[in-house]
Amino acid sequence: MPIDIKNDTLEIAIKKLKAREDSFKQFETISNLGSWEINLQTKQSIWSDNSYKIYGLDKEKTKPSLELFLSHVVKEDLEGVQTAIQTAMQTKKVTTHECRIKKTDGEVRNILMNGEVILDENGVPCKLIGTTQDITNQVSLKKYSDELSHLIEYSSNEIYIVNYKTLEYLYVNKGACEATGYTKEELLSKTVYDINLGLTKEDELKIKKNMQIEHSILNRAVHTRKDSSTYHVQAYIHTLKYNGIDAYVIFDTDITELIETEKLLKKESQKLVHQAHHDTLTNLPNRTLFKDRLSQSIISAKRNKTQFALLFIDLDQFKKINDTLGHHIGDEVLIEASRRFEDAIREEDTLARLGGDEFTIILKNITSIQDIAHISQKIVESIKKPIRIDDKTLFISSSIGISLYPKDSEDENDLLKFADTAMYKAKDEGRDNYQFYSSDMTASAFENIIMENSLRVAIKQKQFIVYFQPQYDAVNNILVGMEALVRWKHPEIGLVPPGKFIPLAEENGLIIEIDTMVMVQAMKQYVQWYKDGLNPGILALNLAMKQLAKDNFIEELLQTMKDLEFKSEWLALEVTEGQVMNNPLASIEKLNKISDMGIELALDDFGTGYSSLSYLKKLPLNKLKIDQSFVRDITTDEDDAAITKAIISMGKNLNLKLIAEGVETEEQRKFLLEYGCNLIQGYFYAKPMPHEDITKLLKS
Repeated sequence: MPIDIKNDTLEIAIKKLKAREDSFKQFETISNLGSWEINLQTKQSIWSDNSYKIYGLDKEKTKPSLELFLSHVVKEDLEGVQTAIQTAMQTKKVTTHECRIKKTDGEVRNILMNGEVILDENGVPCKLIGTTQDITNQVSLKKYSDELSHLIEYSSNEIYIVNYKTLEYLYVNKGACEATGYTKEELLSKTVYDINLGLTKEDELKIKKNMQIEHSILNRAVHTRKDSSTYHVQAYIHTLKYNGIDAYVIFDTDITELIETEKLLKKESQKLVHQAHHDTLTNLPNRTLFKDRLSQSIISAKRNKTQFALLFIDLDQFKKINDTLGHHIGDEVLIEASRRFEDAIREEDTLARLGGDEFTIILKNITSIQDIAHISQKIVESIKKPIRIDDKTLFISSSIGISLYPKDSEDENDLLKFADTAMYKAKDEGRDNYQFYSSDMTASAFENIIMENSLRVAIKQKQFIVYFQPQYDAVNNILVGMEALVRWKHPEIGLVPPGKFIPLAEENGLIIEIDTMVMVQAMKQYVQWYKDGLNPGILALNLAMKQLAKDNFIEELLQTMKDLEFKSEWLALEVTEGQVMNNPLASIEKLNKISDMGIELALDDFGTGYSSLSYLKKLPLNKLKIDQSFVRDITTDEDDAAITKAIISMGKNLNLKLIAEGVETEEQRKFLLEYGCNLIQGYFYAKPMPHEDITKLLKS
């Protein structure tokens, strides 16, 4: 069957033509362009699909014509369009004209027409062909760009464009010049640092780092004008390319007045917040702030596994003062009471006024009932002192109820309720006292108060005596010294064990007076032994850090030794590891002075504290004393044995003598000797004894 080449070629050509037509339509759509053609003889028009779209017309319902086009041109632009068409007809050249049209939905669009006249063979115009392009967006953009340029240049704000690397100004507007007092030429010769005198290299790096993350940031700065005056600005900084250079654009607004307003508002706000959370009469935290502090105390104590006490205080018979002398006197009493309460507590504690004559105190980080009892008694005593107002002298007392977290409760409402209940119990007990919510704690606290009072009496009456426990050189079984130990000889109950009163004496500071008494008694006895031709060796005295911390301790020590004719080579002072490490630098300084006097220094209870070896080697020590808690089980407990060996080894490496306390058996003695600890103190050789028994021992 013969092939019809002509038809195939025609079909291919039609396909190519169709493809070009489709491509042209796609191009028109993308460029928002419409094409058209007008037959000048027949007045018939042909529009492309996109032309209908530009005018918002339906292709199926619309017959295109020049008149239709002209009917969409806005009234103000119609004459110009008609003139452009006439010009094109006359000049027979391509004509470009911009105008506005109104679409069928009323929207006004900007269009750009390009038209050309087609002539017939006689040179007579027969067709008008051209394109219509919707340039609304371009027109808007240009208009916006022109307006923006004008706005930027004449903006009252300061606008700068800055080189990213050098921080040199690349552009500044009139607002920048007016604000800084520099001309444009002067600013363009400067860098950001020249008007931001407080800007540091660290600030610059921080800003650049933030810009890498955010690209735009807000920053506050202080600008310095040409006349050296300053003002505050809020800067909006954004990265951009400027003439191909990496840059910042900075929009600065003068916020000097705003800063002042903010300061004023902050001050007023703080004042209002303070007023909302504080009692207007006493300036103490009110019930609202107290509840918040109580809640925070519970959270903190729970997290840190600590305890605290809540005190509920009520002034006894306060109503009588108000009723008889008037509320103005009552107010003065409340103010004075709040001052006295504040003086009785620590800075970290919270004192609040709930209302009327009711106060609360949160005592934080309480380690013992004695602490609470001591502070409560201090409050009771402080409020009993006469209150003088005008020409009147008033007497008042207080009743205090105490609840404990977490022992009594972990709930804030219960803690307050229990403290309130305990306060009424204090009133029932005759007022002018304190009571714990738990009755056994109240008894314990009173026992400690009685003990403290008895201690004070014992100091005045010199009821303390000295016992001596010998220390031996275990290699030769020779007595080399003795430790002086305090004993309380109570006139009614006899000897009181040290564990009963030493901790309490350390808490309330009475240990200083007790240690001083022990020192004097022990030194006197030692001088007597030496005068009698006996050889008691070295006297070991325990030195409390409160004693060492006294400004004149060293002077007092020297004077005591001089008065008693006691030689420095007879003395060894023992300080505990934990006490030294509380303030190592101050301890080192004072201990060095003592060491320079020829007095031996020993570190007591070594291994039970938290020594830093870097500080330990700086201490002017002569001896380490191994605590009896390690010695007790060295022959049966591998850990205690290992620790003891390590202490001995370290002591030798530091060229220190070593003495072990609490040695009671031959096995313990042999172990210590085997590993190099020759000095021993304990019941194996002798228990603590009064001076009469020691004298017999020395003579034998």
